[in-house]
Order: sequence, then structure tokens, then C-alpha cells
Amino acid sequence: MSDENLTAADPAPRAKPRVAVLFGGRSSEHAVSCVTAAGVLGAINKDKYDVIPIGIAKSGQWVLASGDTGQWSLSASSLPEVPPSSETVTLAEIGGEHQLIVAAPNQVPQELGTVDVVFPLLHGPFGEDGTIQGLLELSDTRYVGAGVLASAVGMDKHYMKVVFEAAGLHVGPYIAVTDRQWVKDAESVRKQVDRLGFPVFVKPARAGSSMGISKVDSLKELDAAVEEARRHDLKLVIEAGIVGREIECAVLEGRGTDSPRTSMPGEISVAAGTHEFYDFNAKYVEDDAAALSCPADLPEDAIVRVRELAAAAFDAVGAEGLSRVDFFYTNDGELIINEINTMPGFTPKSMYPQMWAASGLGYADLIDELIYLALNRKTGLR
Repeated sequence: MSDENLTAADPAPRAKPRVAVLFGGRSSEHAVSCVTAAGVLGAINKDKYDVIPIGIAKSGQWVLASGDTGQWSLSASSLPEVPPSSETVTLAEIGGEHQLIVAAPNQVPQELGTVDVVFPLLHGPFGEDGTIQGLLELSDTRYVGAGVLASAVGMDKHYMKVVFEAAGLHVGPYIAVTDRQWVKDAESVRKQVDRLGFPVFVKPARAGSSMGISKVDSLKELDAAVEEARRHDLKLVIEAGIVGREIECAVLEGRGTDSPRTSMPGEISVAAGTHEFYDFNAKYVEDDAAALSCPADLPEDAIVRVRELAAAAFDAVGAEGLSRVDFFYTNDGELIINEINTMPGFTPKSMYPQMWAASGLGYADLIDELIYLALNRKTGLR
């Protein structure tokens, strides 16, 4: 699809939609989700939408959250967290409408009103993996982003690669390691890793934001890296290191039957001597640790190919709404797909919004477009 008319057009005249911004959650990416919510809450058009911030505490409790974006900021010494509350928020259908209900012990439940769309800014398990999407599907509530299957596939780096390979996309060498395999026969896993060659990257299969990832340069470092990754997920993916530039592309669902829209590709560069790879601190904490160049300095045919492959990856997993697709661009001009992220970091400084901004679609308009897509997409089979 062409890059024309990227700015979101207003939907047909209607009552002011109510948007529940859902963030926090039970995963190790709780703080990242809070920071993402701060960005959206600060930029969403409150003249156009009635916005309700809903936090999910680490216990899983849903609570009414503060709309003060400063409460959800991230620094090296302070990680934001949704606190538990004596009042719990639930989503229920009353009189044929989706209602937010606040309940507390020994008190009459209070109705907060209808919900037209949920914006789930949840990263990691219990949010980005299809679980919250399933809950919203069961309650027949419209929501931003990918559905159940695409979310689950995009969260699991193993099955993501299986789907990519089936779609004919080039995937780098890797092995998947289950809990049973490591506990029963760790030596066999070590031999498989040794055959991959070093360096390798040991990753939790179902975590994001570079949580639990280690670069391993020799077999003697493997066990410690595996145990670090297992703190986040008992299923692992171990990938052969690929020499190449890290190229990313943002994808936005097309309207109606239109094809997915793609941004200009971007390139991540990590400041020399600061980090071995694009880890959590480089992504979220240290402002000067990494930079994005968009458009990336690539030959024109490579730019076209990145965008084609990003759209193909989006379609391969059946994504909706938004996704960021990451590639390696090798010295001989080969493009190897690394992963798709169906709920990428979404602060104003995150790579997904930055790539769209560089391609002509600003942050507030991007939020507006995602809500438009969600409001105009039915739940259920589609």
C-alpha cells in the first residue's frame, strides 16, 4: 500500500467513545507496560475519547488507576508498579452493554459506564500472549491489536519461527528447549548448542523487552545463561548469533480489505562500549544508550524488500492492529527475520511510534488510527 493519507481520518460521527486503557499485568514486563500506558494516556485525544485508566496489579487484580502520567515513569532507580486496592474493577455485560463495575467488600457495586473499546497495553504473558484477548473475545468487547491466535504465536518465539518457516520466510538457526528436556538431559541440549556455534543468544521463549536474554560466547557460560532465562520462562529458544545490522519495520493494519501498511525501515544502533546488545536498559532506562535511524541507510531494493517481508510476517501470524517486525541484514544483503512483536513498546520514544513518525504518522494520530481500527472490527470469527 502507498504511503499516502497516513494521517488517521475521523470515523463517522458518533457518541464520544469510551476507551479503557489497560496496563500493568502479572508478567515481568509490568513496569514496561506502565511506561507504555503513560505515553498513551499523555497523548490520546481526550476531547474525542472518554478515557478510563485501568491498572492490573501484579496479583492480577484490576483497579482504577491514576491518569497522572508522572506516576508511571521509568528510571534506573524506580520501576513503576500498579498498587493493589480495596476496590476491584470488573468488566460485565449489563442490559446488552459492556460495563465497568467497581466492587468492594460490604459495598454496593458501582457502575462506571459502558466501554466501547479496550486498549490493552500489556506486555508479556497474561496480556500479550492471547489470554487477555480471549477474555475480551468472550465478553464480546472490541479491543486494539492482534487476536488470540496471532498474540499467542507472536509471544512464543519457537512457534513464531515455525509459522515463519511455513510461510517461506528466512529464519536463522535455532533450537527450542523445554523444561523437560533441560531437566532430563541437559547434556544433549549442550551438544545441540555446541553444533549451532558461538556466540548464541539464550532467550525465554515467551518474554519480551529483552528480559532474561544473555549472549553466550562459550559452552562454559551456557548453564548460567539458561538458568537466567528460566527465571522468566521454563521454555527457551537458543539462537545462533547472526552477523548483521538490526533492521526494524512497523506494520499497521489496513482499513477494510486494504493490505497492511508499513513504515520506512529503521535501524537500531547501540552506543559503543555501553551494551553488547539491545538489552532492557538500552531500550528503556538509558536515554543515550541506543538510537534509531529512520529511514535506515539501505539500498532502495532492500528497503522495498524489508517492507514486503514485514507485511508478509504480519499476515503469516494473522496479526491485526499493530506489529513491529525485526530483521537482520547481513553483509551479503540477505534479510533474516528475527521476530514479530504484536504489542511493541509504545512510548513516544519507542521504536514503533518513532518509525511511524518518520514515515508521516504522528504519535497521537497513530493512537487514533488504532482505536478507529478496533472500533470498526467485530469480535469473534473474522
